[in-house]
Amino acid sequence: MATDDLQLRDASAVLAKAADENFPVAPFFLPRAWRADLMAVYGFARLVDDIGDSDLARGAAHARYLGADPEAAGDPLALLDAFEADLRKVFAPGPEPGHPLLRALGPTVRRGGLTPEPFLGLIAANRQDQLVKRYETYDDLVAYCELSANPVGRLVLAITGTATPERIRLSDSVCTALQIVEHLQDVREDLGSDRIYLPAEDMKRFHVQERDLAAPTAGASVRALVAFEAERARCLLNEGTPLVGSVHGRLKLLLAGFVAGGRAAVSAIAAAGYDVLPKPPKPTKPRLLREVGAVLRGEG
Repeated sequence: MATDDLQLRDASAVLAKAADENFPVAPFFLPRAWRADLMAVYGFARLVDDIGDSDLARGAAHARYLGADPEAAGDPLALLDAFEADLRKVFAPGPEPGHPLLRALGPTVRRGGLTPEPFLGLIAANRQDQLVKRYETYDDLVAYCELSANPVGRLVLAITGTATPERIRLSDSVCTALQIVEHLQDVREDLGSDRIYLPAEDMKRFHVQERDLAAPTAGASVRALVAFEAERARCLLNEGTPLVGSVHGRLKLLLAGFVAGGRAAVSAIAAAGYDVLPKPPKPTKPRLLREVGAVLRGEG
């Protein structure tokens, strides 16, 4: 198989994960240019997460695209350094990036006049994942979300030309909520990577030990803790929901999908009795569609 074909295949494998997200990444009803730009940003964000999670199919191949030693494929910090160096080529004159997903990002950056900061924030979040495995307070977790989630919403606003200080504030609430919900869905998976995103102060409050998170099913204390964090996420989603009403047309429908995805995921967690340990509770498509309608009607 030709090198270009291999690179396209590896990039497509990363982009295919969009179908598993809680919210629509680049739905069909958006203008073609927006869809292309959103998928380019998603490809970047998904690849960074895969590097940080050591969940990179054909990791040696991705290392080569980044100009790194293929032996670095098993070292997330080394790969993240190489990825950042390749990213900086997107924003500077000279040779183009080596990774196909970063080459695809170039036109998006130029069309939207995007800056490096949101992309660097996502890389910084994944570096932090290699070094920080526990969060003492809720504020500590929110600070992590400022790097791991909020840049994505800011990029969506930049791509669509709708960024204002107030919309950015509302978007940050939505994105932080979505990140917290994802952490609640993935408690067992994260624990397998020796990471816990439930604040330690809250675990103490609800008398939850780390060993309780490794049980086949959640006991009453774990369920109460998850319910508490889910309510925090729901409140953040409600705080950010006015973002949807501040825009019009197809962008309004896209942002409603983001908020609805978070609401539907919280509902799925509640429907599971807040027992997130057997498997990640996922929303059904009918539930998601109902939530989209509720968001568009302005229902809480």
